Amino acid sequence: MALITRRRLGQAALASAIAGAGQTPGLFPAFAQSANPLRIGYGMALSGGLAGNGRATNLAYQIWAEEVNARGGLLGRPVQLVVYDDQTNGGTVPGIYTKLLDVDKVDIVTSPYATAMIAPAMPVVMQRQVTFLTIFGAGVNESFKYDRHFNMNVVGDNMKETYAKGFFEVIDMLPSPARSIAITAVDNEFAQKAAESARHFANQRKLRIVYDRSYPPTTVDFTPTVRAIQSARPDVVFIASYPPDTNGILRAVSELRFQPQIFGGAMVGPQLAAMQAQLGPILNNLVNWDTYSPEPTMQFPGVAAFQAKYRERAPAAQTDLLGNYIPPYAYAQMQVLEAALTRIGKVDQAALAADLRANTFETIVGKVKFGPTGEWAESRNLYCQFQNITDGDLERYKKPGAKVILAPAALKSGSLRAPYGPPA
Repeated sequence: MALITRRRLGQAALASAIAGAGQTPGLFPAFAQSANPLRIGYGMALSGGLAGNGRATNLAYQIWAEEVNARGGLLGRPVQLVVYDDQTNGGTVPGIYTKLLDVDKVDIVTSPYATAMIAPAMPVVMQRQVTFLTIFGAGVNESFKYDRHFNMNVVGDNMKETYAKGFFEVIDMLPSPARSIAITAVDNEFAQKAAESARHFANQRKLRIVYDRSYPPTTVDFTPTVRAIQSARPDVVFIASYPPDTNGILRAVSELRFQPQIFGGAMVGPQLAAMQAQLGPILNNLVNWDTYSPEPTMQFPGVAAFQAKYRERAPAAQTDLLGNYIPPYAYAQMQVLEAALTRIGKVDQAALAADLRANTFETIVGKVKFGPTGEWAESRNLYCQFQNITDGDLERYKKPGAKVILAPAALKSGSLRAPYGPPA
């Protein structure tokens, strides 16, 4: 494995370049000491609120780098990963990327995890005209319009018209037509875009919106919000939330015994092993956005082997134990990079961007093709339903049947169960 962080730089350069960003110790591979390594640099949330996903992404990158180096490296060079902890703080990101490019002089940069961490890096990479491979951003390039940006994310390039489409396809599966919907979202960029998509499809299908409000990220008590939604008597509920909010909302819904026909939407958190273990049967019949489920329709070549490696190492890395969310896509992101660099035969930022734009890539999450803005040319937002959940045992999530895919139709693996709620 080839993970490094650079600590032996002058204090003045360090202070000016990383502006307080944390660093994480790593290791040099034995052969890298005398070789000219291919350095791939990035900031990542190894601490703070997004650390669960950040550490999972980092572990996937490490597994890929180790495999590449076992095959003899990339472009005939050993791969080294240069990573700094962004502490889930967007303010550290510009300094980290300035340091990676100007002081560490890495060959390639990939992004931190999540929209709020990616956006602050964009001006730095654009100024230096480097190709930027990002992971799970949501419409970051809509305003920047940078032609060397490529995002590994299922959302696609028009979030408003694609994100919530599958959720409304699930609504169509109800035996009796839904007439009303409630929408609520945390006040951050991802959630607001998700809610905008839900409004778009609700209006398109003439569903009456009986509740539509945002809440601040500092919200702790969600009982008043859930009571207000409950009193509006919606047939279905679309929530866009981040993990701490998701936990609070689902517990409040359970305590109030609120059971609309469909409940879920864009809740970040239920994709992760820790929340699955904590919430157990509260997740039963939840219909929620996702990216991967070990259903028969998603058994792409290589994904099972990758997850076996990931799960073996996840406990020591103190990260998500299952790897059913971001890790397959993080590994696939590096497969895309490897294929493009191998094809062009050198590190050339313009050639790399041209190759990424022109080709379709075979990965452990299937075929990947980038569109004009660097997003996936074809979105693949999954809407999954938790079924037969009676406790917090994580073993069920390694097999089909616990998180069935309802949409899109091409990947559907089960049938809708309604209403939302734990088994009797």
